[in-house]
Amino acid sequence: MPYDSPQRPPNLARRLHDEETKMARIAVDEEDLAQEFGTFDIKIQDEDVIDKLKELCMLYRLDASDMADEWMAFSISNNSAGLTLDKLEQFERERANKTKTPKVKREKPAAVMHDISNINPDAEDDLLDVYSTPAAKGKNKRMLTTPENVSVVNKKLTSVSRSPVVPFSPGSFSPVNATPSQQYRSRSGAGETMVTFGEQRAKWKGQGAEGVAIQQYDRDNALTEKYNHMFYRVIDKSNVLNDLIEDMSSQLQQSHSMENLQHLAWPCQEPITVSGRVCCDMSTGRLNAHSVLLEGSRETSAGKTVHLDLSEVAEYSLFPGQIVACEGLNTTGSKLVVSKFYQGVHLPFAEVDETSENLSVPVQVLVAAGPFTPSDSLAYEPLEDLLKYLKRDQPDVCVLMGPFVDSKHESIEKCTVEVPYEDMFKKIVLNLIKATEELETHLVFVPSQRDVHHEYVYPQPPFTVDGVNSPRVHFVSDPCTLTINGVVVGLTSTDILFHLGGEETSRGSSDRLGRLIKHILTQQSYYPLYPPSEDVNIDYEHYEQFCRLQATPDVLIIPSDLRYFVKDVLGCVCVNPGRITKAQTGGTFARFVIQCPPSPTQGGAARKPRCTAAEVVRV
Repeated sequence: MPYDSPQRPPNLARRLHDEETKMARIAVDEEDLAQEFGTFDIKIQDEDVIDKLKELCMLYRLDASDMADEWMAFSISNNSAGLTLDKLEQFERERANKTKTPKVKREKPAAVMHDISNINPDAEDDLLDVYSTPAAKGKNKRMLTTPENVSVVNKKLTSVSRSPVVPFSPGSFSPVNATPSQQYRSRSGAGETMVTFGEQRAKWKGQGAEGVAIQQYDRDNALTEKYNHMFYRVIDKSNVLNDLIEDMSSQLQQSHSMENLQHLAWPCQEPITVSGRVCCDMSTGRLNAHSVLLEGSRETSAGKTVHLDLSEVAEYSLFPGQIVACEGLNTTGSKLVVSKFYQGVHLPFAEVDETSENLSVPVQVLVAAGPFTPSDSLAYEPLEDLLKYLKRDQPDVCVLMGPFVDSKHESIEKCTVEVPYEDMFKKIVLNLIKATEELETHLVFVPSQRDVHHEYVYPQPPFTVDGVNSPRVHFVSDPCTLTINGVVVGLTSTDILFHLGGEETSRGSSDRLGRLIKHILTQQSYYPLYPPSEDVNIDYEHYEQFCRLQATPDVLIIPSDLRYFVKDVLGCVCVNPGRITKAQTGGTFARFVIQCPPSPTQGGAARKPRCTAAEVVRV
């Protein structure tokens, strides 16, 4: 009887057959490799490379096509241009790491059930193990304290207690683990003057803090402390918005000698003069020439709205929230064909108190707006570079406008910062005060809506820092109006120019920045836009008191993401210092000289600007 070999199981036989077939297919030759790599325009000429490719095909059971595909994926991800022996060895190492056998998970030991009758009073640690994960065992075990071992227990607890964390390096504004931005360090043009205004030979050296007096323009209407915000009722907001229309309408009527204002939605065959707030027909998107509405006050128009036809107006500039008066014809009661606009009235300049001291002394002011870190690093190198300018020029006043701890910074958005935000800001303030002690420079800190550690509301209360009580350190609100040696300076860190520019519609005017600034001055408000931007939370209960202009300022500081500038608009010198950082590179700051004239202007002479010189400088 012939010998019958034991038959293999069907599954095993099938696997062996598949392996033999695959191995036969993997036996690649030089022509196959040359053809497949030639598809990607790669020529193989080195024999060592060919041998290495064959070896890799045999090792990882790849045919020529798979080998070419994997090599292309590797070369693209690693920027490997040429097919060399070194690159193939690197490919082999990465391929080997991917094929490592994963670790086998250990089975968790079964939990031991305990009963009240079989618990050993001395086995407290074993009972804790039942309610602990395997990784936590050993950490939860505690030593029983007895009179004999109390000193040992205390010693061990002291040794394992958490050591104090030093979040900042000595003398620095940055956290210890902050990595400096290489792109910021490699910037070009540092110290270059970008914009000049007024006198070209101005002296930028300060006179000293003794000759400088900084105070609120109107102390009774100055925001000096925190308040309970967003507690107003809807009717309160409605009353504020209506009061704004009636107040500006009264000023327009008086300024332009208008007769009585008419009901804007009343049909009339004769031209009429009306006033109200510019609104946008939301069904058409953002404001344009075909979506302008005018909302009247309760007193004159019962709060009605009417469409405006601007086809007959040669020049206009409108934005939502603007309060205007206009002449036109409304024959149907639903559409007013406008023929002329009256767009706001700017307030008079403040009167100078001639009895004040040091009015004729020039004051050097430096202004910088945050963020003070590049977008790819939390290192405050731009602020440290700004400190070098402070020590060199020694200005009389340094105005620093937020954000200081930027809520839009990548590290803060991802919550990877381990240091409390309040501690970061406090460190900045204390270091600046210490670094400028010998300079006697006044420091003015203005908050921002983007300061993650501060109140997120407009008007925004001033910062509070425990332990800071220096006469030359001033924490002010956003917005605020100050007087510096009799010169009125308005400040707001909220980017109203950018917000207005995104909502405005205009015709016949080319100076865009001049128009936007003029809106702020003639609407007599630091933030005249309504509804406001999504980034601004306005508390209308406090808006009317703290966000209105009390006089046309001599200097208006309005940092913006728009291009830096220095402009004289309606006699007010407006300064956009730019940002101290732009993304990952350096930005700009501004400096200017202010001085009251030695005597008041007489005989109808033109009013001289209180800002005699200004520059925008790259950090």
